[in-house]
Amino acid sequence: MQSLARRIRALEPSCGPVRLVAVDGPAGSGKTTYAGRLAAALDCQVVHSDDFPVPWEEGPGPWFAALEESVLRPLAAGRPGAYRRYDWTRGAYAETVPVPVAPVLVIEGVGTARRSAATLTAFTVWVEAPPDVRLRRVLHRDGPGLEQAWHAWFKAEEAWFAEDGTRERADLVHRT
Repeated sequence: MQSLARRIRALEPSCGPVRLVAVDGPAGSGKTTYAGRLAAALDCQVVHSDDFPVPWEEGPGPWFAALEESVLRPLAAGRPGAYRRYDWTRGAYAETVPVPVAPVLVIEGVGTARRSAATLTAFTVWVEAPPDVRLRRVLHRDGPGLEQAWHAWFKAEEAWFAEDGTRERADLVHRT
């Protein structure tokens, strides 16, 4: 991980003075774990897509607008960003999370490495795992009562990734 961190630090800034790293891939693939390890090696913050409300029925597309407005646009202008973290357990917004201008920021989640934000991204990582492993992970995390919703989400994100070409544009593919 240290060699990847050195490689990323050597890149030109991409989002104002920040090197933006997107860790993307299907649900349950291990993105959060990978992003945490990478951020530790880079000594930087991680912003998670799970900190934003992502409506099941709308798929991975719409949530990104909030990240773009509250974090990416300010950083691109050289100013700090901030967002209100969404608490999924309470179903309400929680604390405000500051995102200072820093050499590197990792964003992780389904749809973070989207084509429409490619000019802001210095480096993208695609994390993948077999579908049965992914399903087992999300059901372990969220409970078996959401299995139907997860099957529908898997189809929605598969269509999203196919249309966006996310995996094909990744700088690194990591299998878990």
